[in-house]
Amino acid sequence: MSEFSHLNDSDQPKMVDVGSKKVTKRQATAKATMFLGKEIISLFENNELKTKKGPVFQTAIIAGIQGVKKTSELIPMCHPLLIHGVDVTIDIVDSEHIQLLCTVKIEGKTGVEMEALTGVNIAALTVYDMCKSVSQEMLIKEVVLVKKSGGKSDINKE
Repeated sequence: MSEFSHLNDSDQPKMVDVGSKKVTKRQATAKATMFLGKEIISLFENNELKTKKGPVFQTAIIAGIQGVKKTSELIPMCHPLLIHGVDVTIDIVDSEHIQLLCTVKIEGKTGVEMEALTGVNIAALTVYDMCKSVSQEMLIKEVVLVKKSGGKSDINKE
């Protein structure tokens, strides 16, 4: 069984030392599926819903990008990173659901999986916050890392 990398020899928490790792291009994509329901989806026009708080998807995309940038402040063992790019997309997939994707790119010594997962979660939570006055039946149903490249191992669940 693999050992946890964030524990020292005394089983105390530590931040992994990435100093000797090679700099590589790294990328990760996380996906969230969210149930909004027909009532909320029916209010959208041209893939956007404008509310008193502002445009839902545009605001959620900006929030997702901010979430990526704040990941090391939220998750104790994540390294602060110089992010090269973030792309958050939100699409209506049927009469009740949306799909959110967050892709993060970097050239560095550690991966960006946590950044992608944080970004997609923050974007989904922002959609929830902006639509909760219409319905609180919304569900963030699934959040998953769908793609990762550039480190020890690659993942592709698409």
